[in-house]
Amino acid sequence: MQTICPKCGENTILTSNIEEQEIIVRGDPITVSVNTLRCENCGEEFYDFNEQDDPIALAYLEYRRKNSMMQPREIREIRSHYGLSQMELSRLLGWGGATISRYENGALQDLAHDKVLHLIRDPRNLLHLLNDNSTAIQGEKREKLARNLMDAIDDGQGEIKNCYEELLGSYTPDRFSGYKRLNIENIFNTILFYCIGEGVLKTKLNKLLFYADFLHFKDYSASITGARYVHLTYGPILDNYEFYLATMIHEDSSLMIEEKEFGNYLGEILVSKVSPDLRGFKSSELKVLASIKEYFDGYTASDISLKSHQEKGYKETDDLDFISYEYADSLEL
Repeated sequence: MQTICPKCGENTILTSNIEEQEIIVRGDPITVSVNTLRCENCGEEFYDFNEQDDPIALAYLEYRRKNSMMQPREIREIRSHYGLSQMELSRLLGWGGATISRYENGALQDLAHDKVLHLIRDPRNLLHLLNDNSTAIQGEKREKLARNLMDAIDDGQGEIKNCYEELLGSYTPDRFSGYKRLNIENIFNTILFYCIGEGVLKTKLNKLLFYADFLHFKDYSASITGARYVHLTYGPILDNYEFYLATMIHEDSSLMIEEKEFGNYLGEILVSKVSPDLRGFKSSELKVLASIKEYFDGYTASDISLKSHQEKGYKETDDLDFISYEYADSLEL
């Protein structure tokens, strides 16, 4: 194309050329395709700044993609979704006034800020920030945001429940589920209930869940969670328990693992990071949850495991068998 060369100032022909260029971003070499122009008069080469993205911006985009960081477009979408201005979101996060503006316009965020941006995709996390920071957003805007976040949380829980039921199988209530439909939320919150405070070992947790469900069936003819329990070497185990724990640890971060010394070995303790939501439980279910926690308070994981081996429902089933709730009548509690 013929135009004025920004280097020599002459009206000349500029030849376009696409080339690969390596740009170092935070010590990481990033290769991008850039369009350069060469002046036939003076021979100088320079970037085509009429392009939509300059090489640095392209390198930043690729660096974010490579490191699973949030892109400027995604940051704008989150903020817009919540109906927040750049300044409001910055105040809510406790950042400088221009920080969100810079990130949305292409500045490369630091890793700590990027983790926070990923966290606020979950409306529960943003609601925690709103509750903890009473001055960031006030008045009607604060009330509206709180309502929208609560609605999003309720909708999200419904979607999660449907997704899990599809993955785990929405089985018909029968003697192996305590004649109750699988209740994902009750399982999660029962786990949180027993892991609150100092936490509990995985082996003991599984036995607490088993005894709570079976005791409630014994007294009220229905389980609490609708879960099935499997006969394994160390006693009754919640069916698909590894899936539930992985979800709570790695996806919604409601549960964490801590190492604790037990004599000559280290054990992994499961500890609740959030309080259980007990609103969905009946009074009888809460009573049984509390009574099981109190009954087994002084039991070690080995103690409760040995006790579960003596239960009729365990002794009369084989490895990998589902344990029928009909055995609840013989529960030794």
